[in-house]
Amino acid sequence: MDLDLSESELAFRAEARAWLKANVPAEPLPSMDTEAGFRAHQEWEAKLAEARWSVVSWPTAYHGREASLVEWVIFEEEYYRAGAPGRVSQNGIFLLAPILFDHGTQEQQDRFLPSMATGEQVWAQAWSEPEAGSDLASLRSTATRDDERGGWLLNGQKTWSSRASYAHWGFGLFRSDPSAQRHAGLTYFLFPLGAEGVTVRPIAQLDGEAGFAEIFLEDVFVPDSDVLGEPGDGWRVAMSTAGNERGLSLRSPGRFCAAADRLVELWRERGDDQPTAADRVADAWIKAQAYRLYTWGTVTRLAAGGDMGAAGSVNKVFWSELDVALHETALELLGPEAEVESAWTDGYLFSLSGPIYAGTNEIQRNIVAERLLGLPREPRGQNR
Repeated sequence: MDLDLSESELAFRAEARAWLKANVPAEPLPSMDTEAGFRAHQEWEAKLAEARWSVVSWPTAYHGREASLVEWVIFEEEYYRAGAPGRVSQNGIFLLAPILFDHGTQEQQDRFLPSMATGEQVWAQAWSEPEAGSDLASLRSTATRDDERGGWLLNGQKTWSSRASYAHWGFGLFRSDPSAQRHAGLTYFLFPLGAEGVTVRPIAQLDGEAGFAEIFLEDVFVPDSDVLGEPGDGWRVAMSTAGNERGLSLRSPGRFCAAADRLVELWRERGDDQPTAADRVADAWIKAQAYRLYTWGTVTRLAAGGDMGAAGSVNKVFWSELDVALHETALELLGPEAEVESAWTDGYLFSLSGPIYAGTNEIQRNIVAERLLGLPREPRGQNR
C-alpha cells in the first residue's frame, strides 16, 4: 500500500478541491427526506453530473471520468472535507450501479445509468419485508411468470425502503420459484414506483420526516427487460449489492475523518468543560484514521484483482460503531446545547441506524466468526 499520490492523482485532488470550494452551497440544503429538500438535492446531483463529479469512476458515456479506485477515494475524502450535501442518489450510484455494470445488459446500462448519475431518476431499496429483515432469504414477496406478456407479476410488501417516499424506481428480490430452497428461486427485479399496482406509504422517522416507506405490490407487471441477472439467480446478484453496501462503497473514510476532525475542533472549544471526554475524542480520531488506512489497504487489494468478500462484514461493524461513539462524544461535549445543535444531533440519530441497516451487526459478527475465523456455526432452531 503506497500512500504517496502520483502527480496525476495530486492534480485530480486539486481540481476536485477547487470545484467543491467554488460550488458547495454556503448553507446546508433542506433535508432530502422532505419534498422540497428532495428536489434541492436532485438539483445538486444534476450540477455534480454536469461537471462530471457525480460518478467519477464511471465511463464518460454515463457522465463519469473513468477515474481509478484511488481517485474515487480521493474524491470522497474531498467531498466530505468540503461539507458537501448528502447524496440523494446514493442507493442507485453506490448500490445498484455496480451490479448493473456486473450483471446488467448493455440495454439496461444505457437506459438506467445516465439518469441515475444526474439525479433525474432516484432509486429506492426494496429489500426488507415485515418478516424478512436481516434474514433476507426468508422473504415472501412473489414473482409469478406471465408468459403471455413476456414478464412477471410482482406481489407482496417491502418495508423500510430508503428514499421510497419520493423516489422513482425500486430494486429488490422476489421469490420466483416457491418450491426451491430459501436461497434459490429468487429473482432480482427493477420496477417503477409509479407503476399500476404499486402503493407507497411513507414511514415517519423520529424527526417526523419520511426517509423510509412501505411498498405494497399487487399484480405489478414487470417485463423481462427489467430483470437484473438471470431468473432464479437473484441471491447471487443481491449479495454483490450487499457487499458494496457493507464494504467500501457507502462509507468512504472521508465521512468519518471529516467528522473526527470536527470533533477535535469541538473539543478544543469545549474540552475544558468536559475533561473526561479527552480519551474518547482521541479514540474516535485514531479509529477514523485506522479506518482510512484499512480502506486504502482494501483499495490496494481490489486494484490487484482481489474482492471484498466476507471482510466487508468487519468493515461494516467497525464503521457503524465508530459513527455512534463519535457522535455520542460530541453530544457529551455539547451538554444541554446538544438539543439545539441540529448538525450533531441529526448525525447522532442517523448513526443509530448504522448497526441495523446493511445487515445487523449481530448477523455480521456471525459472518465474521464463521467465514473468516472458521468457528463452528451457531446452533439455530434448537433450544439452547
